[in-house]
Amino acid sequence: MELPTKTFRVTRADLVRYAGASGDFNPIHWSDRIATTVGLPGVIAHGMFTMALVGRAVAEWAGAADAVVDYGVRFTRPVVVPDDDEGTEIEVTAVVREVTDIGLTRIDITATCRGEKVLSQARATIRTPG
Repeated sequence: MELPTKTFRVTRADLVRYAGASGDFNPIHWSDRIATTVGLPGVIAHGMFTMALVGRAVAEWAGAADAVVDYGVRFTRPVVVPDDDEGTEIEVTAVVREVTDIGLTRIDITATCRGEKVLSQARATIRTPG
């Protein structure tokens, strides 16, 4: 069973706010000059910010944040955020892999940006809603 798609817009302003909240002011998250100098295609979103957005989708599917029992991902591609008012979008989809006898639902998650997977081995276990 497929879960409803969740879409999150990410702008440079979001990256600035996340940097302030997390304390991660690495210039690859705000300076195109530095990002391209180190071989990136441009400014990229913080990996943990990307993971948090996907985690928000998981919590919404679960019905509450405290219904998320386990959640993990591997980072495969950076989320490049252009310097404009539109930013970019992360699209999150998931399929139910298993519903256990003890009331847990295991889901496999796919997160993409501009058609490319940005996470791999993204999985979560939630308390079965309802």
